[in-house]
Amino acid sequence: VQLQASGGGLVQAGGSLSVSCAVSGSTQFIPNISKYGWYRQAPGKERELVALIEIGGRTKYGDSVKGRFTVSRDNDKNTVLLQMVSMKPEDTAVYYCAAGLPGGGLTAEWGYDYWGQGTLVTVSS
Repeated sequence: VQLQASGGGLVQAGGSLSVSCAVSGSTQFIPNISKYGWYRQAPGKERELVALIEIGGRTKYGDSVKGRFTVSRDNDKNTVLLQMVSMKPEDTAVYYCAAGLPGGGLTAEWGYDYWGQGTLVTVSS
């Protein structure tokens, strides 16, 4: 399974940006994926969970992005979208998408088996 994140870039504080994760690869494993997550890592900080979406549609968000970010899936296109509004300079980070098989943790990084390469999001003040 390969994950390709795209859509990062520069945005002003208060603006909006969407990043997308294209999922491709083995038709044997993709149907088994139970959750998709977006993580981010800012310079000098640990990677943190931004949002996740389970196959059944349930979502969960990090406290710092609740009410501003929305995660969704497009099953037909095999993509996972993270829509970000009211962005803040502290949202600046490399954003990673990840996919996890059943049995792993829901929010912890170890619960995700496949990772994309990351896309840089910069929010200017």
